[in-house]
Amino acid sequence: MFDTKFAVVLREDLEVWQKLNVTAFLSSGIIGQKPDLIGEAYRDAAGHVYNALSVQPIIVLSADGATLSKIHARALERAVPTSVYIEEMFSTGHDEANRAVFATFGPDDAKIVGIAMHADRKTVDRITKGARLHA
Repeated sequence: MFDTKFAVVLREDLEVWQKLNVTAFLSSGIIGQKPDLIGEAYRDAAGHVYNALSVQPIIVLSADGATLSKIHARALERAVPTSVYIEEMFSTGHDEANRAVFATFGPDDAKIVGIAMHADRKTVDRITKGARLHA
C-alpha cells in the first residue's frame, strides 16, 4: 500500500481518443515533476531492455464538468500541484500553442477536461470527492 495516490480525473463526456490523449499528457506532467515515481528498466527473458514504468498505480477517475471544476478548486485551495488539460488544447498542435491557449483562461473560466495529481492519499481522496472510478 502506498501513502500517496496518483490520480487522473477526466471529464466523462470526452471521446475515447480524447480520454487516452489527456491521460497520457497529464501523467507525463506529474512524472516530469516527480521523477522518483519512475522505477527501474524492465528486462524480458531474452535480455531485451524496456523503458521503466511508474512504481505506483495511476488511478483514473471520471466526473462531470461541475465536479471537475470543484476538484480543481479544492486542489488550488490545498496548494496541491496538478497537471491540467483544458478543452481548447484539443485544437492546438504543439506545446507552445497549448501553453498560449491555456494562459488565456483562469480558474473561473477554464473548461477543464482533465486534472492529475500525486499527493498524500487522504488529501487526493478529499480533493477528488465526487469522482468515480472510470469504467
